[in-house]
Amino acid sequence: MSLLDTALRGLRGHPRSSIQERRPQDTGDLITPSGMLAADLANETLAGLFARPGRMSLTVLGTVIGLAALVATLGLSRTAGNRIVGHFDELAATQVVISRSPTASADASALPWDAPERLARLNGVVAAGNMSTVNVGNRQVSTSPISDPTRQSELNLSVQAASPDLFSAVRAQLRSGRLLDEGNSQRADRVAVLGPSAAQKLGISGVEQLPAIRIGDDLYLVVGILDGVARQPGLLGAVIIPEGTAKRDFGLTSPELVVMETRIGAAKLISQQAALALRPDSPRGLKVAAPTEPQRARDRVQSDLSLLFLMLGGVSLLVGAIGIANVTLVSVIERTGEIGLRRALGATRRHIAVQFLLESAAMGFIGGVIGASIGTLVVVAVAGYQSWTPVLDPLVPFAAPLLGGLVGLISGSYPALRAAGMEPVDALRTGT
Repeated sequence: MSLLDTALRGLRGHPRSSIQERRPQDTGDLITPSGMLAADLANETLAGLFARPGRMSLTVLGTVIGLAALVATLGLSRTAGNRIVGHFDELAATQVVISRSPTASADASALPWDAPERLARLNGVVAAGNMSTVNVGNRQVSTSPISDPTRQSELNLSVQAASPDLFSAVRAQLRSGRLLDEGNSQRADRVAVLGPSAAQKLGISGVEQLPAIRIGDDLYLVVGILDGVARQPGLLGAVIIPEGTAKRDFGLTSPELVVMETRIGAAKLISQQAALALRPDSPRGLKVAAPTEPQRARDRVQSDLSLLFLMLGGVSLLVGAIGIANVTLVSVIERTGEIGLRRALGATRRHIAVQFLLESAAMGFIGGVIGASIGTLVVVAVAGYQSWTPVLDPLVPFAAPLLGGLVGLISGSYPALRAAGMEPVDALRTGT
């Protein structure tokens, strides 16, 4: 039985004279505190919530979707960030690049041709290879000895000289054919491996027909086409030739840089030893580019992903908050007569406001509980489908119901104030 029914029954049980005797006779009686208890407010809140279960369910659904999206996006951002950090540790944190120092003289900064063999002796080096940009002058790369005016037959492509171990150091994937070997470099064979972009521009899709290209007037047999590289993306659009060929045909005097892949955690130590291993006579003539501190990079990646997904979840939660505010406001309009009758029977403005605030907060809290459960299940399901390790802050599922209640409380503030501000006489007249 609601408080309104109890009050009406009390009025019917008292004679008019008794009621008149109890009317306040002075100003002190007007501010006498109401006798409505917290239990009465709780009963009225439950009665108001379940008076229209269909509408309440749809309203809670908006909060459920918002908080489920928030919990899921936070969990997926942590999970994806952990995955990205793993890729970072696997690629960027294991790469060391050695080049000439721009401030040293040419003799003091020259890299030795046997740099990969020297670096391979260091503990923690997985692979190392030389890489150099070849100065071909004004010579163009083409696939036909005849100039065709109807199509662009000559291209200004980058020509790179590589040692055989470079393909392992950059984790090259082969699409067709084979890679360059040590014999090609020792014999100075005119063979080439094309990056995928260079092969597309030259119109070469495979090596089955033994395609050839021209660099200026020299003919080079294409023995392989790359599918991709994990490091040094400049190789994707380049023509790659052996080091020995670059020395003979283009006068390459020394490698431009050395690319190394290390084991995880060994990059910092190897970067300190590499210059001394290559040039013990002049270690300061070399520039060693070591990866950034992994922890800082991980923190930046995690922060950026969390901010992005938090914004997406916040938008979803805002939609749920607007739904609660809208339904609570409609409920206030529909219950205008009831509000006027309660005020006439002694309910204060505070009682009316608290009742509607409790209703909106309860809807938000219920939506938070359901949304947190659904969001957690989504994170686990997605991680299981992708074979990832699910990562979720343990405070998020517990904080979601509290956040839902707070959102509901804020959303119901305006409707509650509007209900509390109604005058009894006007509310009764409007509601009848």
